Amino acid sequence: MITVFFQLSLIIFIYAATWFVISVVIKRNDIADIAWGLGYCMLCIYLFFTQPHQPISLLLYVLVILWGLRLSFHIYLRNRNKSEDFRYREWREAWGKKFYWRSFLQIYLLQGFFLLIIFSPVAWAAVSSSTELTLVSYLGTIFWVFGFGYQMTADYQLSVFVRQRRNKNEVMQTGLWKFSRHPNYFGEIVMWWSVFIIILPLKFSTLFIVSPLTITILLIFVSGVPMLERKYRGNSLYEAYGKITPAVVPKFFFLK
Repeated sequence: MITVFFQLSLIIFIYAATWFVISVVIKRNDIADIAWGLGYCMLCIYLFFTQPHQPISLLLYVLVILWGLRLSFHIYLRNRNKSEDFRYREWREAWGKKFYWRSFLQIYLLQGFFLLIIFSPVAWAAVSSSTELTLVSYLGTIFWVFGFGYQMTADYQLSVFVRQRRNKNEVMQTGLWKFSRHPNYFGEIVMWWSVFIIILPLKFSTLFIVSPLTITILLIFVSGVPMLERKYRGNSLYEAYGKITPAVVPKFFFLK
């Protein structure tokens, strides 16, 4: 297991460095968002060709690759023909002469570190000796499909809204977005908790709760909700929307 994690760490380092070079050439760091999902796909493919094929690991490869490809393609379509994402543009301006090394360390290498942590349940399934599918694994798969469909629907609804809105101050409040301000994040969190559920039949699997906990904390408290909502400060429509709509977990889950 240690050998496999070392191999994955080395691959991620090379992968992060490659995307950093690409970002310097094209002069936009938001390419890291596209690299995020593709990185998981790359690791799945590597494990597929280097580790014995087991039922749970094969299932996880399919699920993670499906998620990663869709997410990266969605972000590519969203960002094409647009300027660099405002979050990365702010860092570019704030870091000044330190921009290049801080980009490499704080965007690409840090992203690679979190990638390894979040991917760890899949790696564990790949090296585990007993990986038969159980009722728990099937239940986790059902939850995963729900999360995937939820995120995909939320992303589609938002893309339609962005194309049709009359001005940039309008706020998306229909479809899944009337239940929470970031339903796409909710879908992603559900998917990674589902991956954890899928591997629960494996020995020592509870150790890998660090994976869904990490993505949950990142999206709700660090790089997701807080950073994205900064651009809505002073927007009275969004502030009113926020007072009646929870950030991530849909309000139909809350007891009244």
